[in-house]
Order: sequence, then C-alpha cells, then structure tokens
Amino acid sequence: MAKINRLSTELASQIAAGEVVERPASAVKELVENALDAGAKRIGITTELGGKRCIRVEDDGEGMTADDAVLALERHATSKLASASDLSAIHTLGFRGEALPSVASVCHLTLRTRARGDATGTVIQVNAGVTASVRETGAPEGTLVEIADLFYNLPARRKFLKSDSAESARISKLVTQLALGYPEVGFNLTSAGRQVLRCAPAENFAERFYQLYGDRPDLIEVRKEAGGLRVSGYIAALAEHGSTGPVRGPQNLFVNRRIVKDRTIAHAIITAYSRATIKERSPEVHLFIEMPADRVDVNVHPMKAEVRFLEQSLVHEVLRRALGEALGEGAAPELQFQAAAPRSAEPQARAIPGVMAGASIPSRWAPVTAAFVREPAGSAATASGEAEAAAPALRGETGVKPMIALGQFRDTFIIAVDDEGIVVVDQHVAHERVLFERVMERLGSGCLESQRLLEPLLIELSAGQREALVAHAEALDRLGFEVEEFGGDDVRVRAVPALLDLAGCEATIRALADDLDSFDSGQHVEEALRRIAATTACHAAVKANDPLTPDKMRHILDELGRTAYSTVCPHGRPVLLRLGRHEIERSFDRA
Repeated sequence: MAKINRLSTELASQIAAGEVVERPASAVKELVENALDAGAKRIGITTELGGKRCIRVEDDGEGMTADDAVLALERHATSKLASASDLSAIHTLGFRGEALPSVASVCHLTLRTRARGDATGTVIQVNAGVTASVRETGAPEGTLVEIADLFYNLPARRKFLKSDSAESARISKLVTQLALGYPEVGFNLTSAGRQVLRCAPAENFAERFYQLYGDRPDLIEVRKEAGGLRVSGYIAALAEHGSTGPVRGPQNLFVNRRIVKDRTIAHAIITAYSRATIKERSPEVHLFIEMPADRVDVNVHPMKAEVRFLEQSLVHEVLRRALGEALGEGAAPELQFQAAAPRSAEPQARAIPGVMAGASIPSRWAPVTAAFVREPAGSAATASGEAEAAAPALRGETGVKPMIALGQFRDTFIIAVDDEGIVVVDQHVAHERVLFERVMERLGSGCLESQRLLEPLLIELSAGQREALVAHAEALDRLGFEVEEFGGDDVRVRAVPALLDLAGCEATIRALADDLDSFDSGQHVEEALRRIAATTACHAAVKANDPLTPDKMRHILDELGRTAYSTVCPHGRPVLLRLGRHEIERSFDRA
C-alpha cells in the first residue's frame, strides 16, 4: 500500500485555510485588505461574539461582475498578478488569491457584489467551501462579505480561540492599524451592537492620527529621506514631565502601507532608544517606511505579516538614524540648538533676546576646575582642550540656546532661564548624562583612563554578584576597572576609572555587581559596556544636596547642551522641567 496519499480537495482547503485564517481578526484583515485593493473609500465592519458568530465587511469599492465573483472564490484566482515577474514588485495588499476561498472553506459565507456601472449585482452562498447558490440581486455598488459560524467545521480550531472580548480586542487593534495606514478611507467598526471605532476620511496622516489617538504631546514626529527610503510617523519621546522614560504603547509598523512585523525594524528601534537610555522598554511607535516595491519581498509569510528587504542593513541604518535624530542624537530637541559661538579661550558675551538683555555667560571653552571634571593626574590635556575633544562628531557644531544659571534650589536643582522661559535642571541627572556620553566617546577610541588604588580594595559580595563581575571582567577593564577574585566571596579591586571619586569606589563596585547580576549574560558585550558606563557615570556625577559654584552650574548647562539625548539620563530619568513663556504669561493673566 502506498505511503503517500493525495489529499482531498476539502481537506487541502482546510489546511490552507489554517495557514491564512488563524482567528477572526485574520479573516477581517483579509476582507478589509481586499476592500482597500478595490479602491474603497468607506469600509464598515460588524462583528458578533468576537467574530465567531458573525463578521460582516462592506465597502464601496469597484465591486465585481457575476463571472469575477464566482472566479474569486476559486483558489489562486486573482486580479493582482498576471505573471511570475509581477512577484518582484507587488503594489497591492493581496496578490495570491487565497484569502477568500480559504475563509469560505471554514464558515458559511455570503458574497454580495455589484460592479460599478452594472445594473444588477450578484449574491453567492458558500458553505464550507462548496458553492450552494449563485443568483442575481439588487445591490449597491461595492462588495459585502458576511461570514457566519467561523470554524464551525473545525471544532479543534474553534476551541483554541480566546474569549469573545479578547478576539474583539484583536479585531479592534487590527482595524485601528488599517485605519492609520489608510487615512483617506473612512472606517466604521461595530462590535456586538456597540460602535467601537468611527473615522471619517481624513486629509492626511496627522489628521487620522488625531482621530484615533487624540492630542499626544508625549510623542515626537519622525521624518527622514535617505537611500531611496522615506521614514515618517510618531514615536515616544525619551521623557516627559514626571515620567521615567519613553511611554510604553503599541508599535504600529508599516512598509509601503502594509502592516508588518520585522526583526530588522524592531532591532533598529531598540538600538535607537538604547543609545539614549539603558532602560529596557517597549516604546510606543507609529512608523511608515516607503520604498520601491522591487526592494522588498512581501511573499515570505502565509499571512503576509513578514517582509524581506533587498538591502537589510540600509533599512536598519536609515531607520536608526531617523529615530536617533528625532530623539536628540546631536541637537537636543528640548533645548533648541542654535549656531555655535566662535571658539575662544576667553569668555564671550552671548545675549539672550527678551531675557536679561546684555547678560553674558562664559564661553563653553572656558576652563573648569579639575576637581569638578575629575581628570586623571598628569593629563596633558588642558581643560579647554579637553572640552574640545569631548565634543562628539555626531553633535556637530550646533551649540545650544544660551541658558543663564540663576542658582540652585535646595542644592539639587539648577534654576536657569532662556528666551523661552524658566528651566529647572536636575543637576545629578544632567551631569550623569554628560559623563555617560564622555565615557562612551572615550571607549570609541580605546579604553578609559584608569587610576590605581594605593591599597587594593577588598569587597565581600554574594556569589551571584561576584560571578557577574568576573564574567564581565573584559568590559570592566575597558572602562578602567581592574577587578579579580580574591577568595571566598571577596573580590579585589586594584584600579578604577579616573573620573570616579575614590571615596565612592566601594559603592560603585557594589552597584555594578548588582546591575550585572540581573543582566542577561547572553546579551552582546556592548550592552554590558553601556550598562557599566551608565552605572559609573551615575556614581561619578555630582549628587543631590551638593552645593555648586556658578562656574560648575554653567559648566553642566553648557556641556548638557552639547550632549546627545540631553533630555534623559542613561537610566531614563528626565533631565529638566521647562516652564514656558506662554504658561508663565497665562499664570499672570498676560496671555
């Protein structure tokens, strides 16, 4: 007896349907995408019991003739492709001709359609993939597809569906994504008799975004064109007032307006945010990537959820840079950069229009006390020369809008003014960001300067902490630490980075041990370096309740302005609070 059997048409259809129609939301996606491909301007979706009992999708697209409607229910019948060469540049959402027959094979399906210009329409009834009737009917132009009792003939598949509310939530999320991708189309979603979403056709993406999400000051705009790619959308800001980092939320990703899940895009997002903060988050992003259709393959997943890029590294780099620039990689958005003042070793006057006219602050190249900067003994670099060397190439010569330091509040916050209002700066967090950037810059050119301890420091740690330090000895060495096992649970510290205050060495080592103990050892060494650098910068920075001289305050503000991602510290805490001019004027009834 033969071991290989030819499957029946019915069973083959059900297997194929399982790959395309995973749950009610999958069916909604396929039907709505068909409507969008048909040029619909309004789409209505109605569901009952989370789509298990009924799914109804109606559109005002171009519709189908009677012959086309019958053919559309046959597998691999499509108007999107004419030859194999068309697969190299797909411009439509659907193209395989699988969706409608796959859906029809696992439910009771009614298709009613009328082509534009035709006098009458067609209605077709299908039960589990078998056509029961085809007849002429009156109908508006467009198409209506109604699904009843999804997976009624596949009880094993049906029992794995989630609750009605969970399936409804999936459908709502999907329709929201599709509405975001097609602002020119009106969407109406009704679930169990309740209107869940209603969007009139919008003029542009910004209008549609407001329809769906309202006013979102915690998001920032992304716009970049490079390498034949266009990136646009909104992403979570690094920090808002009272927050501890970028807001968590949905990640809606589109490639040529197709909803996708892609590792290259996901990694670029993670990389962009990780350069600003080591805090692990899932930031809210709504991103559109547009590129020539022949540079992306969408035919790599049964549900068309994944894509493959012809130039994967280019897509990653363009997207990372687009997000980095929006987040403040170079000019800090909150601080409003202006053209840099000419370099000089002497203090130069810089006027602030509208605020304390004629006031001046020293140049950013003015010397700063060595005790504050904590340079290694015997360094050949002068303070002014070091400041020049510390300015990274990515910052450019942009300079920051001048701020005048007025003083400290409770020896913890620097109070400053600029032409936009009053700025309250957390001195520790700000200095931590400055030092972190300096450390990462130095790592790019080698290892950090180290200072040897006159007497090695012995520190008792837990077994996990000790093992974590030893496992990351190479990374610690690059940052200027010399740590080794001593016996038992002790470690011996022979050297620490030069920027550290010797009095706080033990506390720094314990913090590093704690941090690295919770760190995933399987992650890349560069991530470990960033984590160690962040902890080191935190312990080296000025502290809360530290009195600062005017020179030190000016130095922090000046260096902060030339620092990338200057709105958050490496751990994600906000650096400053701004009280804008208009807000102040409103408080005094001057607005």
